[in-house]
Amino acid sequence: MDRLNRLTGSWDTLSGSEGVHLERTGRPGSCEGSHEHVSHLFKTIETEIIPRLMLAHGQGADCPVIPDVGSDGPDARTVVEFTRMVVEQDGEVAAAYVEALRAQGTPLEALYLKLITPTARRLGELWEADLCDFTEVTVGLWRLQQVLRGLSPAFREEDHAAPTGRRILLVPAPGEQHVLGLIIVGDYFRRGGWDVWGEPPATSDDLPGVVRNESFDVVGLSVGCEVRVDVLAEEIRAIRKASRNSGLVVMVGGPLFTKYPELVAAVGADATARDGRDAVQQAQRLMDERGATRS
Repeated sequence: MDRLNRLTGSWDTLSGSEGVHLERTGRPGSCEGSHEHVSHLFKTIETEIIPRLMLAHGQGADCPVIPDVGSDGPDARTVVEFTRMVVEQDGEVAAAYVEALRAQGTPLEALYLKLITPTARRLGELWEADLCDFTEVTVGLWRLQQVLRGLSPAFREEDHAAPTGRRILLVPAPGEQHVLGLIIVGDYFRRGGWDVWGEPPATSDDLPGVVRNESFDVVGLSVGCEVRVDVLAEEIRAIRKASRNSGLVVMVGGPLFTKYPELVAAVGADATARDGRDAVQQAQRLMDERGATRS
């Protein structure tokens, strides 16, 4: 019943929020049999919580609707709706929305890979297209971070691997301000049994000094939509020169390298990755190929 308590608590919090409108136009998918508590949850939402919200704040035509995402996880339409939600609505709305998806049985990894990651990517695309300003993107990413804080503990423990003895340093690239991608990647590496350094807001101000004093197997740099390739290449050269580990693996991530994979070699990195799960797989592959060990 803990999911029910978390979700009803989130919705109860919403009843005191300013400017929140919510409308349901249909029930979620089947919640029968062993999911009897889920039926109870949605009944509570529909018969008690939502009516209170409607009475307190009125009905709006633009209200978030909790979809039945099915076993495949959120789709593109859900991502569009969730992106609008984190930009325009109070953060509690996004948190409650995600809890409702969990209550339907949506796997945590599907929320990471098919909802939160593509929502962050879409925010970047809206910014590039001048459809969202910097403030809106920053607020949206901050609300996504709040959602991740609620999911991270359960995600890290789910399918948690035995300690690998490997260590990764995760930091934003020089000049980078958004760290949501690093939080997601860090959760994946922790779940994979890695020792992760650089819990945001770690910075790249003195990376050579960090890798000179501490030994790492991998350094991961997160890059946003824009970066000066020459500056990043210089930073990576300095990291390699200072590193205590001669077999150091350097990875870069972000939409820029997804769109232009040839830039990976141009900046002197070893690999990039599509998402957190791919980042762990790429890092493990490179470590296995090199047979590298930290000194």
